[in-house]
Amino acid sequence: MTTELEQFTLRSGDTEARVAPTRGGLVTALRVSGREVLYLDEATLLDETKNVRGGVPVLFPSPGRLSGDRYTWAGVERALGQHGFARATAFDVVEARPDSLRMSVGASDATRAVYPFEFSLSLDVRVTAGALHLDATVSNEGDAELPYGLGYHPYFAVPAADKARARVPTAATRAWDNVKKETRALSEIALGDGEVDLHLLDHGASRAELSLADGRVVVSGDDGWRRWVVWTLPGRDFVCLEPWTSPADALNTGEGLSKLAPGEAREHRLTISWELAASGAR
Repeated sequence: MTTELEQFTLRSGDTEARVAPTRGGLVTALRVSGREVLYLDEATLLDETKNVRGGVPVLFPSPGRLSGDRYTWAGVERALGQHGFARATAFDVVEARPDSLRMSVGASDATRAVYPFEFSLSLDVRVTAGALHLDATVSNEGDAELPYGLGYHPYFAVPAADKARARVPTAATRAWDNVKKETRALSEIALGDGEVDLHLLDHGASRAELSLADGRVVVSGDDGWRRWVVWTLPGRDFVCLEPWTSPADALNTGEGLSKLAPGEAREHRLTISWELAASGAR
Protein backbone atom coordinates (compact mmCIF):
# COMPACT_ATOMS: atom_id res chain seq x y z
CA MET A 1 0.00 0.00 0.00
CA THR A 2 1.38 3.39 -1.00
CA THR A 3 0.90 6.25 1.47
CA GLU A 4 2.04 9.78 2.14
CA LEU A 5 5.35 9.66 3.99
CA GLU A 6 6.63 12.23 6.48
CA GLN A 7 10.33 12.95 6.19
CA PHE A 8 12.59 15.30 8.14
CA THR A 9 15.35 17.25 6.40
CA LEU A 10 18.56 17.90 8.34
CA ARG A 11 21.14 20.43 7.17
CA SER A 12 24.61 21.61 8.13
CA GLY A 13 26.61 23.70 5.67
CA ASP A 14 26.83 21.85 2.35
CA THR A 15 25.47 18.62 3.85
CA GLU A 16 21.84 17.51 3.85
CA ALA A 17 20.10 14.32 5.00
CA ARG A 18 16.50 13.12 5.00
CA VAL A 19 14.99 10.77 7.58
CA ALA A 20 11.71 8.81 7.55
CA PRO A 21 10.93 7.83 11.16
CA THR A 22 7.88 5.70 10.33
CA ARG A 23 9.95 3.60 7.90
CA GLY A 24 12.21 2.13 10.55
CA GLY A 25 14.04 5.36 11.36
CA LEU A 26 15.50 5.20 7.86
CA VAL A 27 17.95 7.79 6.57
CA THR A 28 16.66 8.04 3.01
CA ALA A 29 19.16 10.51 1.53
CA LEU A 30 22.56 12.06 2.17
CA ARG A 31 23.92 14.82 -0.04
CA VAL A 32 27.30 16.52 0.26
CA SER A 33 27.88 19.54 -2.02
CA GLY A 34 25.03 18.25 -4.20
CA ARG A 35 26.56 14.77 -4.54
CA GLU A 36 24.09 11.96 -3.77
CA VAL A 37 25.95 9.61 -1.43
CA LEU A 38 23.11 7.12 -0.94
CA TYR A 39 21.11 5.00 -3.37
CA LEU A 40 17.33 4.77 -2.93
CA ASP A 41 14.63 2.78 -4.69
CA GLU A 42 11.80 5.26 -4.18
CA ALA A 43 9.07 2.73 -4.98
CA THR A 44 10.08 0.47 -2.09
CA LEU A 45 10.22 3.45 0.26
CA LEU A 46 6.63 4.43 -0.49
CA ASP A 47 5.21 0.90 -0.38
CA GLU A 48 4.65 -0.12 3.25
CA THR A 49 4.40 -3.79 2.27
CA LYS A 50 8.04 -3.86 1.12
CA ASN A 51 11.39 -3.63 2.86
CA VAL A 52 13.09 -0.49 1.62
CA ARG A 53 15.93 -1.08 -0.77
CA GLY A 54 18.15 1.92 -0.23
CA GLY A 55 19.11 4.54 2.34
CA VAL A 56 20.49 3.33 5.67
CA PRO A 57 18.24 0.61 7.16
CA VAL A 58 18.62 -0.12 10.89
CA LEU A 59 19.23 -3.81 11.69
CA PHE A 60 18.04 -4.84 15.17
CA PRO A 61 18.03 -7.09 17.18
CA SER A 62 19.71 -9.49 14.76
CA PRO A 63 21.74 -8.37 11.71
CA GLY A 64 21.80 -10.96 8.96
CA ARG A 65 19.78 -14.13 8.68
CA LEU A 66 19.19 -16.62 11.48
CA SER A 67 19.52 -20.31 10.70
CA GLY A 68 16.09 -21.29 9.40
CA ASP A 69 14.89 -17.77 10.34
CA ARG A 70 14.55 -19.04 13.92
CA TYR A 71 16.41 -18.85 17.22
CA THR A 72 16.15 -20.49 20.62
CA TRP A 73 16.43 -18.54 23.87
CA ALA A 74 15.74 -19.89 27.37
CA GLY A 75 14.56 -23.12 25.80
CA VAL A 76 11.89 -21.50 23.60
CA GLU A 77 12.17 -21.40 19.81
CA ARG A 78 10.90 -18.33 17.97
CA ALA A 79 10.77 -17.07 14.40
CA LEU A 80 12.57 -13.84 13.46
CA GLY A 81 13.07 -12.60 9.91
CA GLN A 82 16.27 -11.46 8.27
CA HIS A 83 17.84 -8.36 9.86
CA GLY A 84 15.28 -8.25 12.68
CA PHE A 85 12.20 -6.07 13.00
CA ALA A 86 13.49 -2.50 13.49
CA ARG A 87 13.65 -1.66 9.79
CA ALA A 88 9.91 -2.38 9.50
CA THR A 89 8.88 -0.64 12.75
CA ALA A 90 7.85 3.00 13.11
CA PHE A 91 10.10 5.10 15.34
CA ASP A 92 8.70 7.88 17.50
CA VAL A 93 10.19 11.35 17.11
CA VAL A 94 11.56 12.59 20.43
CA GLU A 95 13.26 15.82 19.35
CA ALA A 96 13.73 17.54 15.99
CA ARG A 97 16.32 20.24 15.30
CA PRO A 98 17.61 21.76 12.05
CA ASP A 99 20.68 19.51 12.02
CA SER A 100 19.54 16.51 14.09
CA LEU A 101 16.68 14.17 14.86
CA ARG A 102 16.22 11.96 17.90
CA MET A 103 13.93 8.93 17.56
CA SER A 104 13.11 5.90 19.64
CA VAL A 105 11.31 2.57 19.54
CA GLY A 106 10.46 0.21 22.39
CA ALA A 107 8.91 -3.13 23.18
CA SER A 108 5.34 -3.73 22.01
CA ASP A 109 3.01 -6.69 21.61
CA ALA A 110 4.32 -7.08 18.06
CA THR A 111 7.99 -7.16 19.10
CA ARG A 112 7.38 -9.39 22.13
CA ALA A 113 5.86 -12.03 19.86
CA VAL A 114 9.25 -12.51 18.15
CA TYR A 115 11.65 -11.02 20.74
CA PRO A 116 10.39 -11.46 24.32
CA PHE A 117 12.41 -8.68 25.92
CA GLU A 118 11.69 -5.23 27.32
CA PHE A 119 14.01 -2.84 25.49
CA SER A 120 14.32 0.63 24.09
CA LEU A 121 16.36 1.66 21.07
CA SER A 122 17.14 5.36 20.77
CA LEU A 123 18.65 6.70 17.55
CA ASP A 124 20.17 10.17 17.21
CA VAL A 125 20.76 11.18 13.58
CA ARG A 126 22.91 14.27 13.06
CA VAL A 127 24.71 15.95 10.17
CA THR A 128 27.90 17.98 10.16
CA ALA A 129 29.92 19.20 7.20
CA GLY A 130 30.49 16.16 4.99
CA ALA A 131 29.25 13.62 7.52
CA LEU A 132 26.26 11.74 8.87
CA HIS A 133 26.37 10.63 12.53
CA LEU A 134 24.28 7.74 13.88
CA ASP A 135 24.34 7.38 17.66
CA ALA A 136 22.24 4.45 18.87
CA THR A 137 21.57 3.56 22.51
CA VAL A 138 20.14 0.17 23.47
CA SER A 139 18.61 -0.06 26.96
CA ASN A 140 17.39 -3.04 28.94
CA GLU A 141 14.04 -2.02 30.43
CA GLY A 142 13.20 -5.46 31.81
CA ASP A 143 14.28 -7.78 34.62
CA ALA A 144 16.06 -10.38 32.45
CA GLU A 145 19.28 -10.27 30.46
CA LEU A 146 18.85 -8.60 27.06
CA PRO A 147 20.70 -10.17 24.08
CA TYR A 148 21.00 -8.26 20.81
CA GLY A 149 22.97 -7.39 17.75
CA LEU A 150 22.89 -4.04 15.94
CA GLY A 151 23.82 -3.14 12.41
CA TYR A 152 23.29 -0.76 9.51
CA HIS A 153 22.80 -1.57 5.83
CA PRO A 154 23.85 1.60 3.96
CA TYR A 155 23.30 1.56 0.20
CA PHE A 156 25.95 3.76 -1.40
CA ALA A 157 25.26 5.20 -4.84
CA VAL A 158 27.61 3.63 -7.38
CA PRO A 159 26.60 3.45 -11.06
CA ALA A 160 26.68 -0.16 -12.28
CA ALA A 161 29.15 0.83 -15.01
CA ASP A 162 31.59 2.14 -12.37
CA LYS A 163 31.52 -0.78 -9.94
CA ALA A 164 34.45 -2.61 -11.54
CA ARG A 165 36.66 0.35 -10.56
CA ALA A 166 35.29 0.69 -7.04
CA ARG A 167 37.38 -0.69 -4.19
CA VAL A 168 36.85 -1.76 -0.58
CA PRO A 169 40.37 -1.88 0.93
CA THR A 170 40.63 -4.46 3.71
CA ALA A 171 43.17 -6.36 5.76
CA ALA A 172 40.81 -9.35 5.81
CA THR A 173 42.25 -12.61 4.51
CA ARG A 174 39.08 -14.71 4.88
CA ALA A 175 35.42 -14.16 4.12
CA TRP A 176 32.16 -16.06 4.25
CA ASP A 177 30.88 -16.02 0.66
CA ASN A 178 27.13 -15.91 1.13
CA VAL A 179 26.53 -16.53 -2.58
CA LYS A 180 28.57 -19.74 -2.72
CA LYS A 181 27.82 -20.61 0.94
CA GLU A 182 31.46 -21.24 1.78
CA THR A 183 34.38 -19.69 3.64
CA ARG A 184 37.13 -18.68 1.24
CA ALA A 185 40.46 -16.91 1.12
CA LEU A 186 40.21 -13.22 0.29
CA SER A 187 42.68 -11.11 -1.64
CA GLU A 188 40.74 -8.41 -3.49
CA ILE A 189 37.01 -7.71 -3.59
CA ALA A 190 35.82 -7.54 -7.19
CA LEU A 191 32.59 -5.55 -7.26
CA GLY A 192 31.93 -5.70 -11.01
CA ASP A 193 31.51 -9.48 -11.31
CA GLY A 194 27.93 -10.54 -10.59
CA GLU A 195 26.45 -10.66 -7.11
CA VAL A 196 28.87 -10.03 -4.25
CA ASP A 197 27.84 -10.98 -0.70
CA LEU A 198 30.98 -11.22 1.41
CA HIS A 199 31.10 -11.30 5.22
CA LEU A 200 34.64 -10.23 6.15
CA LEU A 201 35.83 -12.50 8.96
CA ASP A 202 39.05 -10.75 9.98
CA HIS A 203 38.78 -7.14 8.81
CA GLY A 204 40.02 -6.26 12.29
CA ALA A 205 38.90 -2.64 12.53
CA SER A 206 35.84 -0.50 13.26
CA ARG A 207 36.49 1.47 10.08
CA ALA A 208 36.03 0.66 6.40
CA GLU A 209 35.87 2.63 3.19
CA LEU A 210 34.49 2.47 -0.31
CA SER A 211 36.82 4.14 -2.81
CA LEU A 212 35.28 5.56 -5.98
CA ALA A 213 36.49 7.58 -8.95
CA ASP A 214 35.29 10.90 -7.54
CA GLY A 215 35.93 10.32 -3.84
CA ARG A 216 35.42 7.87 -1.03
CA VAL A 217 32.91 6.96 1.62
CA VAL A 218 34.38 6.30 5.06
CA VAL A 219 32.35 4.39 7.64
CA SER A 220 33.83 4.49 11.13
CA GLY A 221 32.72 4.06 14.70
CA ASP A 222 33.56 2.88 18.18
CA ASP A 223 35.10 -0.53 18.89
CA GLY A 224 31.78 -2.36 18.69
CA TRP A 225 31.69 -2.61 14.87
CA ARG A 226 33.69 -5.75 14.12
CA ARG A 227 31.76 -7.55 11.37
CA TRP A 228 31.61 -5.99 7.91
CA VAL A 229 29.52 -7.12 4.97
CA VAL A 230 29.98 -6.09 1.33
CA TRP A 231 26.97 -6.64 -0.94
CA THR A 232 25.94 -5.66 -4.43
CA LEU A 233 23.83 -7.02 -7.27
CA PRO A 234 24.68 -7.00 -10.99
CA GLY A 235 23.14 -4.16 -12.94
CA ARG A 236 22.11 -2.23 -9.81
CA ASP A 237 23.52 1.19 -8.96
CA PHE A 238 24.63 0.52 -5.40
CA VAL A 239 27.27 -1.06 -3.21
CA CYS A 240 26.45 -1.82 0.42
CA LEU A 241 29.16 -1.61 3.06
CA GLU A 242 27.51 -2.81 6.25
CA PRO A 243 28.85 -2.49 9.82
CA TRP A 244 27.43 -5.00 12.30
CA THR A 245 28.17 -5.55 15.99
CA SER A 246 27.77 -9.32 15.61
CA PRO A 247 27.73 -11.85 12.78
CA ALA A 248 24.60 -13.40 11.37
CA ASP A 249 22.92 -16.05 13.56
CA ALA A 250 24.45 -14.64 16.77
CA LEU A 251 21.18 -15.18 18.67
CA ASN A 252 21.78 -18.90 18.09
CA THR A 253 25.57 -19.16 18.23
CA GLY A 254 26.30 -16.42 20.79
CA GLU A 255 29.27 -15.23 18.69
CA GLY A 256 29.78 -11.50 19.23
CA LEU A 257 26.35 -11.17 20.80
CA SER A 258 25.86 -8.11 23.02
CA LYS A 259 24.14 -8.65 26.37
CA LEU A 260 22.77 -6.09 28.82
CA ALA A 261 21.92 -6.65 32.46
CA PRO A 262 18.59 -5.27 33.73
CA GLY A 263 18.76 -1.47 33.80
CA GLU A 264 21.94 -1.37 31.71
CA ALA A 265 22.34 0.69 28.52
CA ARG A 266 25.01 0.75 25.81
CA GLU A 267 25.77 3.35 23.15
CA HIS A 268 26.99 2.53 19.65
CA ARG A 269 28.36 5.41 17.59
CA LEU A 270 28.90 5.46 13.84
CA THR A 271 29.86 8.11 11.29
CA ILE A 272 29.46 8.00 7.51
CA SER A 273 31.51 10.65 5.74
CA TRP A 274 32.07 11.61 2.13
CA GLU A 275 35.52 12.76 1.06
CA LEU A 276 35.98 14.27 -2.40
CA ALA A 277 38.92 13.00 -4.43
CA ALA A 278 41.80 15.39 -4.96
CA SER A 279 41.48 17.40 -8.17
CA GLY A 280 42.52 15.27 -11.12
CA ALA A 281 42.79 12.08 -9.06
CA ARG A 282 41.39 8.84 -10.44
